[in-house]
Amino acid sequence: MKFVIAILILSAVIIFHELGHFLLAKANHIIVTEFAIGMGPKLLSFTKGDTTYALKLLPFGGSCSMLGEDEDESQEGSFNNASVWRRMSVIAAGPVFNFILAFLVAVVVISVVGADPARVTEVTEQSPAAEAGLQPGDIITRYEGNGIANGRELYTDIDMDGVPLDTVTLTYKRDGKSYTVSYVPEATTRWMLGYYYNPDSDKVEITSLMRGYPMEQAGFQAGDVITGVNGTAVASAADLAEYWEQYPMDGKTLRISYERDGLEYEAEVTPSEKTNASLGFNFNLAREKMSPVSTLKYSFGEMNYWVHLTVKSLKSLITGTYSINDLSGPIGVVDTIGQVYEETKSEGGVIASMTMLNMLILLSANLGVMNLLPLPALDGGRLIFLVIEAVRRKPVKRNIEGMIHFAGLVLLMVLMVYVAFNDVRRIF
Repeated sequence: MKFVIAILILSAVIIFHELGHFLLAKANHIIVTEFAIGMGPKLLSFTKGDTTYALKLLPFGGSCSMLGEDEDESQEGSFNNASVWRRMSVIAAGPVFNFILAFLVAVVVISVVGADPARVTEVTEQSPAAEAGLQPGDIITRYEGNGIANGRELYTDIDMDGVPLDTVTLTYKRDGKSYTVSYVPEATTRWMLGYYYNPDSDKVEITSLMRGYPMEQAGFQAGDVITGVNGTAVASAADLAEYWEQYPMDGKTLRISYERDGLEYEAEVTPSEKTNASLGFNFNLAREKMSPVSTLKYSFGEMNYWVHLTVKSLKSLITGTYSINDLSGPIGVVDTIGQVYEETKSEGGVIASMTMLNMLILLSANLGVMNLLPLPALDGGRLIFLVIEAVRRKPVKRNIEGMIHFAGLVLLMVLMVYVAFNDVRRIF
């Protein structure tokens, strides 16, 4: 069941993308030769007007083929016979429809379970944040120059970029008015291993690792269960807390025992000294019901949040914070959706369905951003050629453009094969 749901979600995102191309092509009097749901051999098809509508064997993806799309064809109704601005609208429609889908689904989710405004819940007394005038109830709308749509976006920015050691600048709303403040945060230096776990759990299972920190560098993974430190058995989160209280880290190498897939391992880890700043306040991450107007506002913010996260992740990939091995393709996406479904189905149909719709929002926004990248074979790459044509008032030679897109497609397929191999290796 989980794989069926995963494939349906992935297919919905792709089909809606292709629907954007289809509708704008029709609106601009460009002949669509085929609009298909699925891939591979046809199972069912019918023709209406100039378009063949098909249902294909493989139940994922879709396609929208236009007359003369990749050819130097100028007959009436062909893609290249349309004006450059009409062709731009057709190409851009796919990613734009992904953003529209993300917004519409966000409206459904927020209508049912609410939104998570980045509301300040507590301000540390006599902290720089308190002295700057921040109060409980203030809504954070900007942090370090970035717009903040909800609590998760603020949390993500802090998690990925940290808190600046010199100056924190943020904007908040209070009683309908906006205020901008800057302050120097309090900073502390301590020894760190760089891992997270649930302090209320009966076992010390690593939930996530901080990139570049000792535990990640030593080969630990999310899901590993810590069972001992320096020969002292650790059976629960309370045991680990008690151990650190008795033997605080001082920079000496630690022997950490852990369990993975039923097998016991041991690794030596040397803590690193890190200086971290504190914002001086806590903020809301819980969802709450919204008015109809606020629902629309936060739904747009939800879509924007996932676009922002995708862009930040791409920047991290370029700067080397993430590597190509961290990418996931369709196989990894289906597996992740399946895992999330299994984890949430016990919480009831509403929670499980809303979680699946959240995955759809993420994927749709992600596909929209990725397709706008100015790379050959992607919508963004094709838009670049159309912009050049608009500036030069004549197109790039079709055969040259075709060869560039073909080369980009080949490289994209090589990347997809590599990512699929990594997905399979991670899963099995």
